[in-house]
Amino acid sequence: MKFLDPNDPFFAPVWRRWAAVLLPLAWGGVELYNGSPGWAVVFSGAGAYAFFKLILQGPDPEQ
Repeated sequence: MKFLDPNDPFFAPVWRRWAAVLLPLAWGGVELYNGSPGWAVVFSGAGAYAFFKLILQGPDPEQ
């Protein structure tokens, strides 16, 4: 089992992949605005990892 599997059927619709990327990034912005830079780094890092796995790498076309 992978931590974030782009081949999972849940992520088949493109909008779900983008939502999984944009929501943590937006929440990181909210945390930064509210003065919690530690949580902002955590959520922004999660959004960046999701962007890499779900958007840049994307699903494997062979599966």
